[in-house]
Amino acid sequence: MLQSMTGFGKATRQFQNKKITIELKSLNSKNLDIYARIPSEYKQYEIELRKIIGASLDRGKIECIINIESNGESNAVLINKDLIRSYHKQLKEIATELNLSEEKMLPVLMKMPEVFSLPQQEVTTNEWSTIKDILSDALISINAFRLKEGQFLFEEFTQRIDAIQQAFNKIPVFEKERIDSIKTRIENNLIEFVGGDKVDKNRFEQELIYYIEKIDITEEKHRLQNNLDFFIETLNEKKSQGKKLGFIVQEIGREINTLGSKSYHSKMQKLVVEMKDELEKIKEQILNTL
Repeated sequence: MLQSMTGFGKATRQFQNKKITIELKSLNSKNLDIYARIPSEYKQYEIELRKIIGASLDRGKIECIINIESNGESNAVLINKDLIRSYHKQLKEIATELNLSEEKMLPVLMKMPEVFSLPQQEVTTNEWSTIKDILSDALISINAFRLKEGQFLFEEFTQRIDAIQQAFNKIPVFEKERIDSIKTRIENNLIEFVGGDKVDKNRFEQELIYYIEKIDITEEKHRLQNNLDFFIETLNEKKSQGKKLGFIVQEIGREINTLGSKSYHSKMQKLVVEMKDELEKIKEQILNTL
């Protein structure tokens, strides 16, 4: 099933006196790029956390946020008295120097960095097991989101490829007219600049055949059709194949460009422009496909 790299997942559980919430956000990226914003007590498990996320999400720019809310039953907040004394000494010196009042200094001191801290608690095996369970739920949630977004991409890609196929199917209608037009134009130019009585008909036919062979589009049509079929086949694979689809899109673009350069026919060129337009819309979204 096709998946988008864009997604969001969230899961929450209670563990003793804590409410633990894990949020996962993902955006498109060529590789796996994980940014973890987690409480300091879980830092020792960050490598394992990254491995779990990487194994499930495979690719994308991933942000993992773990948030802890206490229900008030945890150990009391610690006040760093030594740090407050240091702040107070420095502020008092500044106040004296600038002849400022010291009356409202306490509220200022209480807002200074690292004045308050929570006592560091050791993470138990049960707590880390709970974290992994919450992470598993969040991963299920974000993958469900990615699948839902992937369905929209699937429908759009199918629609765009069908539009390219329809335009491509019209090209053979103009092929005979294209060759006849080229033949007539070359012949008229020879008559105008050389003179009809001076043209060697046999040599002209030989050169014309050589020229028409150079602008023949049989191989391009064959390869383009194969790539269109291959794209749909890959689109329907069980595992999302964003990178593979990207490579196929490059090949489709290459064949369409060659058709355009060899067409020499206004109506065929119009069809080529239509195919390019649809392909560009696919390219915009293929970057967001897992």
